[in-house]
Amino acid sequence: MEAREHRAVSVDLVIEIQQFLYREARLLDGEHLHEWLELLADDIHYWIPGMQTRYRNDDAKLSPTRMAFFDDDLEYLKIRVARAKQPSAWAEDPPTRHFHLVSNIEVEPTDTPTEWTVHSLVINNRHHAEDDEMELKARRVDLIRRDTDGSLKLARRKVILQQTVLQAKNINTFL
Repeated sequence: MEAREHRAVSVDLVIEIQQFLYREARLLDGEHLHEWLELLADDIHYWIPGMQTRYRNDDAKLSPTRMAFFDDDLEYLKIRVARAKQPSAWAEDPPTRHFHLVSNIEVEPTDTPTEWTVHSLVINNRHHAEDDEMELKARRVDLIRRDTDGSLKLARRKVILQQTVLQAKNINTFL
């Protein structure tokens, strides 16, 4: 194991990062998407690769050259947020009701003192209309950075969906 895996982070930092992730979930659940964008670093990379069932010896299971549901930067995330509120977003009228359950948060130091790798699990439960329900389950690996003003920002997110085939009519959610 690398030396950095043995370095501990403070309990206060773990709690601060947990609260950051819980606040993010609350903002997403409440459709406060413009406030959610403020939690993102200017150089955010938000990546949800398509999950494929592959043999263990296939090293390219999550290759950036393969299909991705999302491979976005900040500008494209802003476009997605703006598009979700347009009248032409018929899939969101009536709006989908979401809840994000975030768990198993683990914080690891990186070689940069103001950045941390954060592992977590997320369940996104979605209800639409009267009887349309979908649940997305995923592992996340985030890079969270302390900004110059002292606030935390999400700089990288890799979401590993557990489903290989999505049963949803759309994936109009942020994980």
